[in-house]
Amino acid sequence: MSTRPVKVLQVGAEIFPLIKTGGLADVLGALPQVLAAQGADVRLLLPGLPAIADAVLHPRQVASLGPAFGAARVTLLRARMPRTQLPVYVIDAPFLYRRGGGPYQDDHGREWPDNLQRFGLLGWAAAQLAQGRLDPDWQPEVLHAHDWHAALACAYLGTHPAAAVASAFTIHNLAYQGLFPHDDCTLLGLSTRWLSPSALEFHGQLSFMKAGLKFADRVTTVSPSYAREIATPEFGVGLEGVIRGRGADVSGILNGIDTEVWDPARDPAIAARYDAVQSAGKAANKAALQQQHGLQPRPDAPLFGVVSRLTSQKGLDLVLAALPELVRQGAQLLVQGSGDAALEGAFMQAAGAHAGQVAVHIGYDEPGAHRLVAGADLILVPSRFEPCGLTQMYGLRYGTVPLVRRVGGLADTVRDLGAPDAPAADANGFVFDEASPQALLGAASRAIQAYRQPALWARLMKRGMAEDLSWRGAARQYLALYADMRRAADPRSAD
Repeated sequence: MSTRPVKVLQVGAEIFPLIKTGGLADVLGALPQVLAAQGADVRLLLPGLPAIADAVLHPRQVASLGPAFGAARVTLLRARMPRTQLPVYVIDAPFLYRRGGGPYQDDHGREWPDNLQRFGLLGWAAAQLAQGRLDPDWQPEVLHAHDWHAALACAYLGTHPAAAVASAFTIHNLAYQGLFPHDDCTLLGLSTRWLSPSALEFHGQLSFMKAGLKFADRVTTVSPSYAREIATPEFGVGLEGVIRGRGADVSGILNGIDTEVWDPARDPAIAARYDAVQSAGKAANKAALQQQHGLQPRPDAPLFGVVSRLTSQKGLDLVLAALPELVRQGAQLLVQGSGDAALEGAFMQAAGAHAGQVAVHIGYDEPGAHRLVAGADLILVPSRFEPCGLTQMYGLRYGTVPLVRRVGGLADTVRDLGAPDAPAADANGFVFDEASPQALLGAASRAIQAYRQPALWARLMKRGMAEDLSWRGAARQYLALYADMRRAADPRSAD
């Protein structure tokens, strides 16, 4: 039996450390290199956003795609990723990609009006590459598309069903679906048969997300619990019927974290390095964090941290409602993030009302996120829904005890302590169920009580820091999935 490595093309819109708006970038920045370390032949396909095109190493043109999707000139470059040296293809289409702002929105937070063409091109180029039409030296056996931005690749592959290329589609967040006007389908070069409810039509609109759900050979989500949740009306955002219709083709593989980037023993961003054995640096990081953000220098005050997009999905309105009682119980809060203007304003107002006990940093700050996770005592993730969540895993890695709502990947990674006077033996954090300020306060009060028992708290911290949160286990599951898909796509192949 052959043991040749499976050839996989990973397709996404953002990648850490070059450009990041959320956890998707962390996944694309870490999973491919672990897959390669475990023997896969992995390459990336990314849009030529300035932060990507200007950072890749040794780019050279491998194909001209001519005018496409409204761009007069489109070429495909082959290069190497900085740091990892992984092979990467970059779609060079300056008209569509080389602009300021973010990957999906302009500097004012408005969606780019041509996102349909920008990400239609990403999917189309992925399918062309997968079918062997662009690089004569390499063709994947599995195309792995990430989130709605890349989902159309699965539909474009479906227009050529004879191609012996399997497609996997990973849902990172079902709430962001890539919805566009129905009639814009003509801009994608697809025939009208793709506009039916059995294809891409979704309540009178065109859905990129649905393209992945309907036409990928296998669908994965970023945690087992989320895979179950999205098949229900509460979490399925109108697509639960499509997901249930895929049956066993839908599965959940829990994300990992990059344990080299997130390592308190080697992190260059934090004030003092530490590990589970030599943990004194944790207190030094807390003191530095309190000083930096104008919090009272109180080692006895449990410091709750939030690193998040400021949206209702993340349950941060619950934190605002619970905040006065948390402060009354002697806690401090530090929030870092940006998002809804109303939430930003409310947190700034709360910081003014509780000077020295509450601090807020509006904006994205990767080194600042590392400092917050290292210096806080608890990391708050009270999400209404959470496909996986990486922040709670960063917290575990840094001995920063997570307090989370029991949804999605939060439920898969955090085990509740219970009552501090009768703690669960395998607990690594605090969990609540109902999305209410009262339920969050109940868990936070238990956490504050536990914090005031140093021996108990030390056990919680060390248990979290001892867990294997790396990508190794997830990569093994993906490789097994790819092997199954390769056999199904081409029965003559052997793994």
